[in-house]
Amino acid sequence: MTSNPISELVLLQAHELAERIRLRQVSCREVMQTYLAHIERFNPAVNALISLQPPQALLAQADLRDAELARGEYHGWMHGLPHAIKDLSLTHGIRTTLGSPLYEDFVPQRDGIMVERIKAAGAIIIGKSNTPEFGLGSQSYNPLFGATGCAYDPSKTAGGSSGGAAAALAMHLVPVADGSDMMGSLRNPAAFNNVFGFRPSQGRVPFDDSSDLFFDQLGYEGPMARSVRDAALLLSVQAGFDARAPLSIAESGAAFAEPLEHDLRGTRLGWLGDFNGYLPMEPGILELCQATFADFEAVGCSVEAAQVNFAPEQLWDSWRTLRHWLVAGSLGAAYADPLKRAQLKPEACWEVENGLSLSASQVYAASVSRSHWYRAISQLFERFDFLLLPSAQVFPFDKTIPWPRSIQGVAMDTYHRWMEVVIPGTLSGCPVANVQAGFNADGLPMGLQIIGRHQADFAVLQLAHAYEQASRWFQRCPSPLLSRG
Repeated sequence: MTSNPISELVLLQAHELAERIRLRQVSCREVMQTYLAHIERFNPAVNALISLQPPQALLAQADLRDAELARGEYHGWMHGLPHAIKDLSLTHGIRTTLGSPLYEDFVPQRDGIMVERIKAAGAIIIGKSNTPEFGLGSQSYNPLFGATGCAYDPSKTAGGSSGGAAAALAMHLVPVADGSDMMGSLRNPAAFNNVFGFRPSQGRVPFDDSSDLFFDQLGYEGPMARSVRDAALLLSVQAGFDARAPLSIAESGAAFAEPLEHDLRGTRLGWLGDFNGYLPMEPGILELCQATFADFEAVGCSVEAAQVNFAPEQLWDSWRTLRHWLVAGSLGAAYADPLKRAQLKPEACWEVENGLSLSASQVYAASVSRSHWYRAISQLFERFDFLLLPSAQVFPFDKTIPWPRSIQGVAMDTYHRWMEVVIPGTLSGCPVANVQAGFNADGLPMGLQIIGRHQADFAVLQLAHAYEQASRWFQRCPSPLLSRG
């Protein structure tokens, strides 16, 4: 062990730390000082947190939170907790770069809805978490801040696009973390860093950061944490209807703060695996995921193979078309300007170019195909309560490599083909969790996706919580970097 032990405050689960603050057993100032010292010590190892705010300004905010508590004013369970926002979400007065040179100096004049809610719950925004340029790709590197390393081997990628958030959690740099997920960005980095990530149902967390409020329905914001309980509490803050997001679900987020214990006896789990060999997988991934079945069975579940009546190639075609279209819509103006286009990474240009070549009928056909997939997965839910499949097709890889070019001899024809395993969950619009599945012989983590019925977010969290109590991967296997600091 290191001769300079890590403070108990940063090792506490977020809800435990929050309770100590509420009871005034520890001051917000002490919490902030402790976290800032821990960040200074360990963030350089992984490069997870960026745009950190001046320490004196943060301590002054902590003092205000303490003064409020002294007056009997309590904002909510995040009162006084340090928090870093993913660098794709708008933060008033703090740089939001989207990992792009085009936004290097962009300081928003408002917060996004989720950030508003996190602040209203009492959190203190200490900075941002790193992300790939425009969130494109499950590898968190960009020309402004560099690459974020895996908390279990910093020479490997932390995944993405919420890679900074996941690595920060595993390194105890923040109590909880927010992220967003279009193509596994709350699932892949959680898997790569042995933490929990949750992509909510479509509309669960209102979002108004983009220009379009109606068509852009592939990516959502959500919580990440070192425990399912902490993630559910953060979701209780993030979730709930907002008229600025017309497709948001008309339910309060309060239910997610309720206890997660549930009798799971008789719960039926369907294992999708690699879709009958369609998805290439690095050796060891399927075996690790299948080894989790014993823990699910220990809490009362049964697991059996599931077959879906839908061609996976059709799913990929639908995904590519819809993603091309949406990225071209958001980045088309920048691409049209030669000076700005020169500052876009090749993958962004490729997305826009493919999007600009699409016809309206092609986009409509892709949406119809997605609708057929929703119907197909809904049929599976007539037989199973939840569906399982791996969270990634590769283990964390060299962070100097933009993306894996092949898996088991199968060439990856796009920069994101190696993450095809997350597409079934994304295109369903259903809630999907990443739970920890264990480690390979090199000590690199992997995760398992749990897909639930549409809007059954709480049920997914209950199952994930029960599995967590049985498996306890995070408690058993902390980051080895923490003992070397």
